[in-house]
Amino acid sequence: MGRGKIEIKRIENKTSRQVTFCKRRNGLMKKAYELSVLCDVEVGLIVFSARGRLYEYSNGSIRSTIERYKKACSSNSTLTPSTEPTVQFYQQESEKLRNMIQHVQLQNKNIMGEALGSLSLKELRLLEAKLEKGIHRVRGKKMELLLQEIDMMQHQERILQIQNNYLTNKITECEGMQQEGIAAVGTEFNGLPTFDSPNYFQMNMLEQALPLHYTHQDQTALHLGCDIKYPLHELHKP
Repeated sequence: MGRGKIEIKRIENKTSRQVTFCKRRNGLMKKAYELSVLCDVEVGLIVFSARGRLYEYSNGSIRSTIERYKKACSSNSTLTPSTEPTVQFYQQESEKLRNMIQHVQLQNKNIMGEALGSLSLKELRLLEAKLEKGIHRVRGKKMELLLQEIDMMQHQERILQIQNNYLTNKITECEGMQQEGIAAVGTEFNGLPTFDSPNYFQMNMLEQALPLHYTHQDQTALHLGCDIKYPLHELHKP
């Protein structure tokens, strides 16, 4: 059984009208895409919803398509004797854009909790659901960034711990080498002959008291701490 013919008129039910708009809009954009691919033409599609929301499609750039359209209109207007239709068109477009801007500004005020007196209970519920959904997305993004930051800090902590362990091992190694060096120097000092300070001072005083005309052999005997070759009274003899 084939589908029945749908009467083309405004749908009174708001929900059904919105569902039909979404389906028809998607179908229209699909047809525009197929037309651009199959026929290799430049297609630009602009749709404004009843609430003023913009939907657009272009196989290139929508701005370049509009500029091309303006140039084509201007070139055609030079051929026509009157430019009144073009002026009227831009006036209508300007009015649409002005209404859209006012609608967006009103929506922004509603989101900020302002100008709520004109909203019905249903519209307030929709606005509340929209805000809760937005808050949930913001919190999810916030939690994602916090987890990434925590992971990065943990990674840096592991790097610092590795560096700390490396420096600690180096310090321990240097201290061990220093202790070994001190022990080696102590061993070398222990191998030196013992210094007899009393005999050194006695011999030094003796050299100062004695005359300077004694032989080199006597000097050597005095410095080595050996028995003096001659008695002290003979050393004073001329």
